[in-house]
Amino acid sequence: MKKIHYREWGIEGPRYWGLLAVLAAIIAVAGFATLHMEHEGHWVTGMNNQIVWGTPHVFAIFLIIAASGALNVASIASVFGQQMYKPLARLSALMAITLLVGGLLVLVLDLGQPSRLIVAMTTYNFKSIFAWNIYLYVGFIAIVVVYLFTMMERKANKYTHGVGIFAFVWRLALTTGTGSIFGFLVARQGYDAAIMAPMFIIMSFAYGMALYLLVLMFTFNTDERPLGDHVLRKLKNLLGVFVAAIFYFTLVYHLTNLYGTENHAYEAFILREGGVYTWTFWLGWVLLGMIVPMGILFHPGLGMQRGAITIAALLVVFGGLAALYVIVIGGQAFPLNMFPSHTIIESAYYDGVDGMARAYSPSLPEVLLGIGGVALALMVTFIGVRILKFLPVSLADEVADPHHAS
Repeated sequence: MKKIHYREWGIEGPRYWGLLAVLAAIIAVAGFATLHMEHEGHWVTGMNNQIVWGTPHVFAIFLIIAASGALNVASIASVFGQQMYKPLARLSALMAITLLVGGLLVLVLDLGQPSRLIVAMTTYNFKSIFAWNIYLYVGFIAIVVVYLFTMMERKANKYTHGVGIFAFVWRLALTTGTGSIFGFLVARQGYDAAIMAPMFIIMSFAYGMALYLLVLMFTFNTDERPLGDHVLRKLKNLLGVFVAAIFYFTLVYHLTNLYGTENHAYEAFILREGGVYTWTFWLGWVLLGMIVPMGILFHPGLGMQRGAITIAALLVVFGGLAALYVIVIGGQAFPLNMFPSHTIIESAYYDGVDGMARAYSPSLPEVLLGIGGVALALMVTFIGVRILKFLPVSLADEVADPHHAS
């Protein structure tokens, strides 16, 4: 590879400020939605005694695991020694921080009373996976900041490999912790599975890569910077492999559940009888979120068309939100089985009652809060690349491809 030069994002004038204005407006609307929920109480949301984690949690968890996956590009460069990915590493680390901050902000604002965060930060129950995750999230941000410093400060470059390994291990722990939130919840039939942790890790790889690819293509196209086919081919192939891995884990998860008689009712609920959850699973998660993107990314013709790659990445993002909707909300909608072999006559918490009897419908404030978290992550990313040198001047084939014929 030739020597890589970095420069601030060159978009200026009405285009840049207009973009920030749009994102700021979305964030402001999300803020008003949050104030509305806090002032009126959570009865204005679609949540109830059965569905206690709503749509904001879907967006928050998506952003958190995508933050871990966004760092994958930097890890490939510094941990595994793939030089082609080194020019892409700075943006990778920046997005890891901004996506995590966006996700955590949505999570905090969905508490119903943000002051509860003080309790969470000062009182720890280390039997709870939630307490572990506080350290994992805060530690991740601190480590990635140091990681970025070693990449951007020439005198600290010699430490990049060591810090990169530490960041790689930490982010695996972070995503494992997030997946274990569900894997450790034995009371929920759809959550109690050890495969949740590795499945969330591979989900993070795919969703982080999809968002990274979209931001990379957008920033380079708007600034008219060369982005060669070699780099694009490597990234889209990685995305395709990660999506295929999600497909494999999804298949294994449901086949394993089908093998155990105790899980047949839950599988029937998700795969056949769950109404919106069944449709979301088959159309959103499986078809549009995995099969169609894999068909595009691995197709010899479509796989090299930039418009098609963009569509595939957007579908992966959409599929990720659909997947987490099924996991988070569908898993709660299925009735609790607190007393096996006994019939619950009446309960205020709907244990034993069909989830469809207490249907959850996302409210507008919930959706706006989730979208606001995405907008915040994007706005901070765009501000970052505008004021600091995160982006290479060129990723043309003659620069990024070591085997390119001059």
